Amino acid sequence: MKIKDILKSKSKELINIASENTTKLFDYPKIKSKQLKDMINLKIREKAIIATKARLIENSKNINDFSDEDLEIIIADEERKIVDDLKTKSLVVALAALGINFFV
Repeated sequence: MKIKDILKSKSKELINIASENTTKLFDYPKIKSKQLKDMINLKIREKAIIATKARLIENSKNINDFSDEDLEIIIADEERKIVDDLKTKSLVVALAALGINFFV
């Protein structure tokens, strides 16, 4: 092989390595964002399970009285309530920061 061919192949290898490292660098925020979303969803799930237990106790029911599908539906409903509540609170905080009264 000629020296030019060797230099071309080595430079292509270096470009590929640099390209892979750059791609990994730009994927890092995406990975961290996914981890953060997973942690938030886990916390919401935990709060929904606690709220479900509280709802069952208020109605004098036992967890064993329900099937897994029924419990999953109840927990999903509680998750939806928690997410809606968080959205409302976030909107109120954003409007308050802008100086807009939400309850006019």
